[in-house]
Amino acid sequence: MMWVGLMRLEIDGKEAGIRFSACHFITEHSKCGRLHGHVYGLRLVVHGEKGDRGMIMDFIELKKVMRRIAEDFDHRVLLPGNCPRISLTLGDEVTAIAGRKRYVFPSEDVAILDVEEASAEEVARVLLARILEEICFPDNVSKIEVGIEEERGQSAWISHSLR
Repeated sequence: MMWVGLMRLEIDGKEAGIRFSACHFITEHSKCGRLHGHVYGLRLVVHGEKGDRGMIMDFIELKKVMRRIAEDFDHRVLLPGNCPRISLTLGDEVTAIAGRKRYVFPSEDVAILDVEEASAEEVARVLLARILEEICFPDNVSKIEVGIEEERGQSAWISHSLR
């Protein structure tokens, strides 16, 4: 008898070279309130049943989209677009005022995220939204999880059920 059940496919961006360097800050945080950076690793887990050609999904397609998304965030300053504690002024430059701090960045160096804070949890949520926009998951896929690893042993995850 052949066993049939839920399977798991995982792509570890740190190991697979799907990562991006970016800086951010968390407003009013004692340590993370200072501008600092990470080499983020993008991670993806796909849960589902075996589909075409004996696979849940093709690794190649998933990695291609993950690399494109990582490239959009690479070497950027990640700023929260919906933070009530930050005032943003957009133009050729982006000015961010957070408390007594004033930052000015060239606009092409900034990624303004639809979040309240540029935390790992919120970055994971933004990445999940992008992945859902760009990948057409087949019917055999039931759930996906997106993780963002800030450093070894420290990551934030979000999951989304497709059924």
